[in-house]
Amino acid sequence: MMLGLPALFFYVFALIAVGAAVMVVFARNPVHSVLFLILTFVAAAGLFLLVGAEFLALILIVVYVGAVAILFLFVVMMLDLDFGRMKQGALKYAPIGAIIGMVLLAQLIIAVTGSYYDPQLSAATAMPMLPLAAMSNIEQLGTVLYTRYVLFFQLAGLILFVAMIGAIVLTLRHKEGLKRQSIPTQVARNPATAIEIRKVESGKGI
Repeated sequence: MMLGLPALFFYVFALIAVGAAVMVVFARNPVHSVLFLILTFVAAAGLFLLVGAEFLALILIVVYVGAVAILFLFVVMMLDLDFGRMKQGALKYAPIGAIIGMVLLAQLIIAVTGSYYDPQLSAATAMPMLPLAAMSNIEQLGTVLYTRYVLFFQLAGLILFVAMIGAIVLTLRHKEGLKRQSIPTQVARNPATAIEIRKVESGKGI
């Protein structure tokens, strides 16, 4: 039985998970439904962490939040939605987004410029390896993934990146009636299509 701070976090994550799951069903905006689904996954991952199942929490974040929920967002983007009405009032969330962005930027700076980071050393010799018995599930998985299988990990990320770009290209819609630059048309111009010669009678304008 959990007592004290773990019990408090259990109830917080449980309430967030249940509330977000309810909002997935009752939210009118499909994009908001997907975001509430991501929140549900994150809260469930927190519950897994409380019971010591770090690997399940990691899989829930990486697989469901990082892949399935993003695919849901792309499917929603392909629907015929009124994004102009959805963007109304988005500026009021700008301060929160700026704070989150600054926190993420600070984490990246600390991770790259930390004293433990030495680009001259290989991943296997950058820091001493701890015995597997003294490491958690996440540490053991990270040790193997980012040393022995780092190439396959990078290739998987590249494949997902290409898939994301492809989904964006497929869902991109141009508004009708707008003039856009066409580089192939400009390159293929010749004197017959670039200029127009008109015969004008003397003393008369065009």
